[in-house]
Amino acid sequence: MAKKKAKQDARDAPGFSWRIFRIMAEFVDGFEFLTDMKRTVTFFGSARTSKTSKHYQQAVSLAEQLSKAGFNVITGGGPGIMEAANKGASKGKGGSAGLNIQLPFEQRMNKYVKRGLGFHYFFTRKVILSYSAQAYVYFPGGFGTLDEFFEIVTLIQTKKMDPIPIILIGKDYWNPLIAWIKETVLLDHKAIDPEDLNFFMVTDDIKKAFRIIKKSKERPPLFSE
Repeated sequence: MAKKKAKQDARDAPGFSWRIFRIMAEFVDGFEFLTDMKRTVTFFGSARTSKTSKHYQQAVSLAEQLSKAGFNVITGGGPGIMEAANKGASKGKGGSAGLNIQLPFEQRMNKYVKRGLGFHYFFTRKVILSYSAQAYVYFPGGFGTLDEFFEIVTLIQTKKMDPIPIILIGKDYWNPLIAWIKETVLLDHKAIDPEDLNFFMVTDDIKKAFRIIKKSKERPPLFSE
């Protein structure tokens, strides 16, 4: 009885209905934002990556190549790797979109975003980021990047999403994590299956990443008549 009353009190709390409508609005706005974007590739990575870093330059290069090949580039819209990917897309004269999150630090919409959409909630933004791309590119990043990586891998593992290219750029960053997954998660604890390690690949080769993405299958539209 007390538990039921607590739930009702939460629903009656000031702002509860407004919060629900805001969440719904973010989903609607996000899906509508992506409806006319085809052949999309989503880039993830640290907002703190400097413009002089190797990974920043690689992100610019890969995004530019993809843009020239007819792909649209989607990022979180912020600085660092996100800015690099949007910059590359702009250099390639292609679509450059940013799905930004409102934070008290770091995040701002970078100047290379041609089409941008802001989010208040992380989880609504994650759904939109993960829903449309036909390939995902992950550069070194922090907790947010890792969260988004494991989210996509989990969706594929649980068959909520068809397998698509997941490319991890930067062997020095990703290989220690993959080694831990193999040794601890797979071998020691048997918490995943061996074939789960085939959902992604690690490379330093931007040309190889481009070839894989170029051959990837376009995902169906978000909505059909």
